[in-house]
Amino acid sequence: MKELKRLSKKGFWVLCLLCIFNCQVWAQTEEVIDDDDTLVADTLFADTLAVDSIRLPWPESVQRQLDHLLQHSMFDTSQLGLMVWDLTADSCIYKHNERQLLRPASTMKVITAIAAIDRLGGSFQFKTQLKYTGTIDNHCLNGDLYCVGGMDPRFNNDDMKAMVSSLREMGIDTIRGHIYADVSLKDSNKFGEGWCWDDDNPVLTPLLLGRKDQFMDRFMSKIHEDSIVCSYYTYSNKTCPSEAYTISTRSHSIDQILMRMLKESDNLYAECLFYQMAASTGNRPASAKSARWVEKKLIQKVGLDPSRYKFADGSGLSLYNYVSAELEIKLLRYAFNNNNIYLHLHPALPIAGVDGTLKKRMHGSFTHGNVYAKTGTVTGISSLAGYCKAANGHDLCFAIINQGVMHGKNGRNFQDKVCTLLCQPQ
Repeated sequence: MKELKRLSKKGFWVLCLLCIFNCQVWAQTEEVIDDDDTLVADTLFADTLAVDSIRLPWPESVQRQLDHLLQHSMFDTSQLGLMVWDLTADSCIYKHNERQLLRPASTMKVITAIAAIDRLGGSFQFKTQLKYTGTIDNHCLNGDLYCVGGMDPRFNNDDMKAMVSSLREMGIDTIRGHIYADVSLKDSNKFGEGWCWDDDNPVLTPLLLGRKDQFMDRFMSKIHEDSIVCSYYTYSNKTCPSEAYTISTRSHSIDQILMRMLKESDNLYAECLFYQMAASTGNRPASAKSARWVEKKLIQKVGLDPSRYKFADGSGLSLYNYVSAELEIKLLRYAFNNNNIYLHLHPALPIAGVDGTLKKRMHGSFTHGNVYAKTGTVTGISSLAGYCKAANGHDLCFAIINQGVMHGKNGRNFQDKVCTLLCQPQ
């Protein structure tokens, strides 16, 4: 203060102008860095959530603030499909390009999950079985052995050990016959339609071990390790006869699959559920076409025209998927109103600030532990779809698809702000 007092009046004002100028330059050159360490030009700033001085009743207050949020320049170069539904009042709160066809990324998993639970039921089990034909006499299997795949992504080394041990438990130490891999549950396509060749794509096969296509090699090795004598130490593919006897069944519940599929956005788990849904039609081998048939039936059921949308896979990896925010809302509403679906779907969704792919997002007091939603991210796409509870106690569901965003952080920031607006007191 002593130094300021020594300044002349003219010098004081010059100093003030220099401070203002420096602040403006800093504001203009501040960089917001995305995950890929590149400059983000269309970041949403904090002032876009400034409290409106005009108090409006629910839901007009939310609508006004969402309108303001959509004025941001990021939407000059990107597309947005957005819809919010008040489940308690059974009415639409907000919609913007809700029928625009966009790529959903991993929110496609929500569509897969709802369709699969609706089709298969909440008690469905993923099963991998060991079966045989022929007879067992004096510790010798005079017949063939079949490993029957059920596209169980959770099948691991412990399951393999238990399956081979079951041979010993039945008193079998010699196999005088062939060993077959039954992979007839699905077609021979190892990858989904529209998957990028340079992605780290999961391999799709009915017989999985540790998420990989190494089941039979490990099975043959394990038999050898357990000193089980075989006529042939090789295997081939063959469909197991319906009259075969079961030696062992290893299974995992649909809830176990849903938890990892949605919480961690696991693509393999989603595809396994997708093909189980396809197999439920009775078609063998099951194909993506059969799964799409199930999804289209559900879309008709919720009152939309399935011919307007394009489904390629169950995970959202494909470049060929095209859906709308309206479709996702219709399915979220259908699930909410059907306890047989909602009781399995809701706990498996990532929780804001708590777990899964939302663990590091939305730590604010209104959203933390309140937003249950599936994220989606591929190049150029960022999406979010799920449920939350408004401050007035109303249950809401929302679907947000940002397309054409070259920096995923921008899409995530926008989605987080939308959820904050939905959850905070108005």
